[in-house]
Amino acid sequence: MSDQIYDLLVIGAGPGGYVAAIRGAQLGFKVAVVEKRATLGGVCLNEGCIPSKALLESSEQLYKMNNSLATHGISCDNISFDLKKLMKRKEEIVTKLTGGIAGLFKKNKIDSFSGTAKVLAASEGVQQVEVSGEETLILKANRLLLATGSEAIELPHLKFDGKTIISAREALSLSKVPAKMLVVGGGVIGLEMSSVWSRLGSQVTVVEMLPQLIPGTDPQMAKLLQRNLTKQGLEIRLETKVEAAEKTKTGFNISLSSQKGTETVEAEIILVATGRRPQSADLGLETLGLTPNKRGFLEVDENYQTSVPGIYAIGDLIPGPMLAHKASDEGVVCVERMAGQNASLNYNAIPAVTYTHPEVASVGRSEAGLTADGIPFATGKFYFAASGRALAMDDSEGFIKVLADPETGRIHGIHIIGPHASELIAEATTVINFSGSVHDMAVTCHAHPTLAEALREAALAVTKEAIHA
Repeated sequence: MSDQIYDLLVIGAGPGGYVAAIRGAQLGFKVAVVEKRATLGGVCLNEGCIPSKALLESSEQLYKMNNSLATHGISCDNISFDLKKLMKRKEEIVTKLTGGIAGLFKKNKIDSFSGTAKVLAASEGVQQVEVSGEETLILKANRLLLATGSEAIELPHLKFDGKTIISAREALSLSKVPAKMLVVGGGVIGLEMSSVWSRLGSQVTVVEMLPQLIPGTDPQMAKLLQRNLTKQGLEIRLETKVEAAEKTKTGFNISLSSQKGTETVEAEIILVATGRRPQSADLGLETLGLTPNKRGFLEVDENYQTSVPGIYAIGDLIPGPMLAHKASDEGVVCVERMAGQNASLNYNAIPAVTYTHPEVASVGRSEAGLTADGIPFATGKFYFAASGRALAMDDSEGFIKVLADPETGRIHGIHIIGPHASELIAEATTVINFSGSVHDMAVTCHAHPTLAEALREAALAVTKEAIHA
């Protein structure tokens, strides 16, 4: 046991944990981090956000060469790809970024420990954590921050084997393109992985129990996305369940059921992407009387402190959207409040993005949510088909929808499907975060020609003043 007592000890070095650690060090805390992986960055950096975007980018370049460049007068013959090189590029990006976090830890004098953490009972108000790695040691701190993230949900009749029934982690590192892939779940992860492997040549079928893709997103956007993904070669089955999967010599015979009846489809690999759950098991929390709620989340107060004094939690461990940027912002706010600052996070201004093609991004309230709460709203919409920049890019599918108060013009929500929606949503998020109105967007000069002009036009459309609609 070390005599060192840290001001802050963070368990988990994902986007919530490592950001909290760095911010804590900037504020003058003596900080330590425990991470069970050999590398920093958590699921997001090692097997989620970053590697998936690397593969999406590579596969989209291939798709463009095979399907889109002819409209630009560019001809490509004998197109091929090297999966090993594609995967190597992905790994190099991950390695560069994980190494970058290690460098930031060193710069900020943060102590990093590799091993499995178990929370022990506090001693005289000091938190204690047992770390089992190459050696077992006890770390002590005045405050303990839990940032262990989440894990993929396994279905009882489709248990992961890491080879033929897989999660997104394995889907990011397949050694060959499967001839046929069944993806269970039409949410963000399922659709992004479906896009990657479909572009690389796999025959992909997506099965979703609910009546639309990306449940919870704008229904009109979901329909447009489904239409585009179908054009790209994905087979999508909504309101459909996987009843059973029978192993064969070449893969699986999979029984599906829907209102139309039952049918059997074949697949070499089954990717289960039905959601994620908080990863709090084996931390020893039960011995402290710290019990997750029915959904598996830890309840926290406005300072992100759990029911046990001195123990805090952020990110996927607590209620709210399971998003890397949400975890990062919570990490910052949490440690700033520890330091006595009056920090806060506007949960209505947390954007969500799906990196398919077209991309889908939203921030703020939805039409369904506003209607359910009896909040009046006016709608403005602008289609990228009228955007000069989108047409020049040959990427004009989609639209922007702005929802605003009909009296004051204050914006409730902005929803985008189309080119670079993941980047355009930043302006939308800024406006909502500052309680902006459609007038604020209307009087803001936007460079021409840009995709961002569509945001201004959609805002103007709320009051029927759009120029180019």
